[in-house]
Amino acid sequence: MSIIPITVYGDKILRQKAKPVKQVTDEIVVKIKNMFDSMRNAHGVGLAANQIGYTDSIFVIDLNGVDGYENFKPIVMINPQIVLESDEKVIYEEGCLSLPNLRADVERAEIIKVRYLDTDEIEREIEADDFYARVILHEYDHLIGKMIPDRVENNVKKKLQEELGKIINREVKIDYEITDRQTS
Repeated sequence: MSIIPITVYGDKILRQKAKPVKQVTDEIVVKIKNMFDSMRNAHGVGLAANQIGYTDSIFVIDLNGVDGYENFKPIVMINPQIVLESDEKVIYEEGCLSLPNLRADVERAEIIKVRYLDTDEIEREIEADDFYARVILHEYDHLIGKMIPDRVENNVKKKLQEELGKIINREVKIDYEITDRQTS
């Protein structure tokens, strides 16, 4: 398929809510393949559709390269909905392909339940915990227009401003392609 440049902080599409997928068409299947290709090319473990310029409510996850997840089967979640989040929260450092070189501690639920459609349009519901839950919540955030800076305290966000500016201005060195500088 195709490797598509990653959208980065400052690109308007990352702040837009994703549109529900009405039907899994051949076009959607191609988009999903492009998402996996683009995510793997950038050495990511998850990717939401808007991270490569699509407006569809889809994200993909592949944790095979993560310790403890060697037998993980790559997954596609279409029109995902978080239906339960545990009261127990965990703070862990996160990164994001759309925030190259930026890392911050983010508090997230330890255990979640998510309902979604698979590529056969079958509704599924799974429970996830630990790192898997974190990745799902991170990618889900993209679909609702949220990113790591929206999940940290204001004092932390202020510390990130210089790095965020470098990302917006495409002044970051990374080994994957990102979108050209956005205007307006």
